[in-house]
Amino acid sequence: MTAPHTIRTKRLLLRPICADDAPALLPVLEANQDHLGRWIPEHVWRPVPLPELATRLDGFAAAFVADREWRYAILSSDGATMIGEVDLFSRDALGRVSYPDADRAEIGYWLRGDLSGRGLATEAARAMLEVARSLPRFAHVMIRCDELNAPSCAVPGRLGFTLTATERDGADVLQVWTLALP
Repeated sequence: MTAPHTIRTKRLLLRPICADDAPALLPVLEANQDHLGRWIPEHVWRPVPLPELATRLDGFAAAFVADREWRYAILSSDGATMIGEVDLFSRDALGRVSYPDADRAEIGYWLRGDLSGRGLATEAARAMLEVARSLPRFAHVMIRCDELNAPSCAVPGRLGFTLTATERDGADVLQVWTLALP
């Protein structure tokens, strides 16, 4: 594995999301459909029966081990509370690619609505930024967020990213924030 398995921050435990997370994740997804459905892909937020969710998460875990994408569960520091997800994706100029073909990375994140506004997304994204810095393939890191999602769009600015572009994704307008890596 290229990315670290476990990351601890001041308030969070980040570890690869896996099938065993399905029972803790399902009620979070069910309670946050309106909150998440506006901002992240449906295949991530859509609540489905536990066996189907476990299969989805098992696919995410396999992609982590294969260095295709790194999806971390965001948990409370004691690991008892599911808070959300933070991701690091390998990219090139055209989109997501496998790590050996990448020249940049993208950070993604989501939190349950009742824990938003506490700096947790910034803390988790900062941890992913440090992972990206440790991987030699990446010349820069980007964060893309819907321009209507003000809390999400505030995160990259706090981390030193610069708003470099806007792009359309269907009816949505995404802000593209970029940070060059040394």
